[in-house]
Amino acid sequence: MESKPNTRPRGKPIKVWVTEAERGEILRLAASANLSMSAYLRAAGLNQRVRSIIDIEAVNELAKVNGDLGRVAGLLKLWLATKRGEGANPKDVERTMDDFRHLQTQILNIMGSITR
Repeated sequence: MESKPNTRPRGKPIKVWVTEAERGEILRLAASANLSMSAYLRAAGLNQRVRSIIDIEAVNELAKVNGDLGRVAGLLKLWLATKRGEGANPKDVERTMDDFRHLQTQILNIMGSITR
């Protein structure tokens, strides 16, 4: 039998007695992290961070929002370049651009905290 790449031989099982409800919860948590029950329990037992698929989905959604903010800021810059700020107070425009930059920084910080 050919071994899987990047796996180490494991031949020492550990029995853990749980209730049916506890087993179900462990299975649910392992599935939410896209891990087998064994891999989930190993990570939890070795005090390693178990990342949920939900975390990855949240980062993807934040990346989309960040992209949308960038596109809106780009449109604002295009408008400023072509219309020379017609109908807008320059201080309001600059404040809006600062708000976009601040929001993008916040989004990137949140993404970073989720993926650590």
